[in-house]
Amino acid sequence: MASNASANSDPTAKTATAKESASSAKGSKDAKEAAKESAKESAAKDGPTKEISKEKEKALGLVVQQIERSFGKGAIVRLGDAARMRVETIPSGALTLDLALGGGIPKGRVVEIYGPESSGKTTLALHAIAEVQRSGGIAAFVDAEHALDPVYAKALGVDIDNLLVSQPDTGEMGLEVVDQLVRSGAIDLVVVDSVAALVPRSEIEGEMGAAQVGSQARLMSHALRRITGNIGKSGCTVIFLNQLRQKIGVTYGSPETTTGGNALKFYASVRLDIRRIQTLKKGTEEFGIRAKVKVAKNKVAPPFRIAEFDIIFGEGISSIGCLVDLAESTGILVRKGAWYSYKGENISQGRDNAIQYLKENPAIAAEMELAVRQKLEEAGAITGGSTDDLDEADLSEAF
Repeated sequence: MASNASANSDPTAKTATAKESASSAKGSKDAKEAAKESAKESAAKDGPTKEISKEKEKALGLVVQQIERSFGKGAIVRLGDAARMRVETIPSGALTLDLALGGGIPKGRVVEIYGPESSGKTTLALHAIAEVQRSGGIAAFVDAEHALDPVYAKALGVDIDNLLVSQPDTGEMGLEVVDQLVRSGAIDLVVVDSVAALVPRSEIEGEMGAAQVGSQARLMSHALRRITGNIGKSGCTVIFLNQLRQKIGVTYGSPETTTGGNALKFYASVRLDIRRIQTLKKGTEEFGIRAKVKVAKNKVAPPFRIAEFDIIFGEGISSIGCLVDLAESTGILVRKGAWYSYKGENISQGRDNAIQYLKENPAIAAEMELAVRQKLEEAGAITGGSTDDLDEADLSEAF
């Protein structure tokens, strides 16, 4: 009793009790405010909770009808009502590159492939043409460099009898040919080799050495403004091959740049930077190169992925080499030391021998490729979906 009386009469104790109750009330208020904010955030994430008013729905219906009367059916649609939510793709000829691109080269888009000389730009484009033709499509090749080798194209699997080829005299002519092919709706793939060779008429007809500042950049900008809309409507893919140049006086950053101005960099949905990283040799004889492709830009899948593959002289991209690399990274082909085993059975010693074994046993190669594709598709790695389910180590090795 005495202790209670002293506590009640102590002003310090009363003050402390009052502060505690005030702090508790403030904490409760803060908790309520936090709960309200959390509810608002979750509502914002889940989308609008209120339905659109009838007046707005009516006004929206009227404006959509007016737009469709002016510009045709399908000029404006709801994104969720689109017939194709996923972008269809063309195989690149290299399974590792298809994986890095999220499925392959996208249809109905502008694609730029650039890199140093003899790095595999034309080879990659010719493989894409061969894949389109195998699927029953029609391809065209605008040879502005006048350097297409039909024998090499045929060796890569291109049906040269059904390949449309144009060798334009001027840049305007070349881009006009591209525009008309795209507008026709009959072409599935157009390859332009290369942007640097699309020389404006004014430069050709002018004096040698006369300054033509920005003429090619203006030409490309004007042409891409015209072509891009038609590409989306027709579903035709246009691949521009481009060369590298050096910027003068660059102290920081890369001095490399591509020709034709900046327009192509903006209009391209995919930009591929291809480089030669190794020369393949048997003894002292060179038989191919190891190419590395960085996806510098990708609007249809995650960018900045890297793919490597072999390009064999006279044969093109080694699809079996890509298969061995991916089968190993996904655990379908097991390497212990120098030995490769498949389904618990040793098949070869060394990567080159594994490639040769699969070349000699196409049935096993087809079975292995199917298993690799199924594993990657289950993880969403080659269908434009998420790659979160694919083992991180596997992806890092594959890329």
